[in-house]
Amino acid sequence: MDIVHPRVAGIDVHKKVVWVAVRLPGEAPGERTVVTKRFKTFWRALQKMAAWLAELGVTDAAMESTGVYWWPVYHALAGARIEVCVCNAAHMRNVPGRKRDIADCQWIAELHEHGLLRPSFIPAAEVAALRARTRYRKRLIEQRTAEGQRLAKVLEDAGIKIDSVASRLLGKSGREMIEALIAGERSPERLADLAKGVLRRKTDDLQMACDGRFTDSHAQMCRLHLDAYDHLTATIAELDALVAEAAAPFAAVIARLITIPGIGQRTAEVIVAETGGDMARFASSARLAAWAGLAPGDNESAGKRRHAAARQGNRHLRAAMTEAAWATARTRPGARFRRLARRFGKDHEKKAATAVARTLICIAWAVMAHGQDYADAGEDYYDQRDQRNREHLIRHHQQALARLGCQVTLVPPGDGSPPPGQVA
Repeated sequence: MDIVHPRVAGIDVHKKVVWVAVRLPGEAPGERTVVTKRFKTFWRALQKMAAWLAELGVTDAAMESTGVYWWPVYHALAGARIEVCVCNAAHMRNVPGRKRDIADCQWIAELHEHGLLRPSFIPAAEVAALRARTRYRKRLIEQRTAEGQRLAKVLEDAGIKIDSVASRLLGKSGREMIEALIAGERSPERLADLAKGVLRRKTDDLQMACDGRFTDSHAQMCRLHLDAYDHLTATIAELDALVAEAAAPFAAVIARLITIPGIGQRTAEVIVAETGGDMARFASSARLAAWAGLAPGDNESAGKRRHAAARQGNRHLRAAMTEAAWATARTRPGARFRRLARRFGKDHEKKAATAVARTLICIAWAVMAHGQDYADAGEDYYDQRDQRNREHLIRHHQQALARLGCQVTLVPPGDGSPPPGQVA
């Protein structure tokens, strides 16, 4: 097998130590020399490791993407101008029964020596900064949602069912009612009178919803949950500003992505943060969909295809695109979602959402790759396509019947057409 990288290092990464195996040209032609060394993961030790590799003339290194422990190792090697290949651990598993640290690093070096490893996407510094902010914002939004759910649980225990009448528990009306409950107000009539806007039409229902067994213990817990909710809201607002600052260099790409139905500002920022906004690393939209975990799985043997779940991919991008797919279901251009939902059945709408998410990521690839805004094909696109298919089928069957010696006369529906199954 040809040697692609003559001076290469394989690194087995752990939290406290790294094992480094270096493969170098030997004294005789075709001979290889292997040198193995152990380093601690303190930054100064990693810099010594990078300097040692540079002295040996190592130009390429490979390692597994082990949690977050590979980050400082990568930065130390990149600072020494060594090309680093960070790989999925599942793509470089050794033979069972040979699982040792020294054997692992030597195996990684041997694989990379022959160019058998596929590198993972490592974002540039500005993309990594945006990615860190968008991922943390997503986590905080989930935590805030959880605090709202805990608040609803406390109210449910107290028999207070504001969210059974109001569409949002923590809307302006619901918030004032909860604050009044915490302050000691227990009269259902006075609590219901705090409703705003169209909710005042449901005063009778609100009075019944506010009549419960709300105690001081419930008030204390509600206060804690509301304070945590407000704190998270303030932090998310700060993160929004930091995300906007980090996303400024990608403003043109984000503006084009927002033209896609179902994709808003936050989703567009996530797409850029996870992909870098540069489609040069993804040869086609199918490659990007597979990388995002939105491509159908393959399971074929002996000519038989079996059901296979979608492969694992970038879970952050997959979640963002799935949310966008559900958003399109409630908009005018959601014809594809509704069409697939009818085909799969109401119990399988999640499958339709995943299919639409794949369509959206493919559209996003085209928008970023070609640098053009999204052009809507129209709400009746699928109806027109079905009409074209219908006309093609009519011509096909008409010609087939003519070849069989039948004289075919087409009669439009409603004009005395013969019963189904008969030819005029």
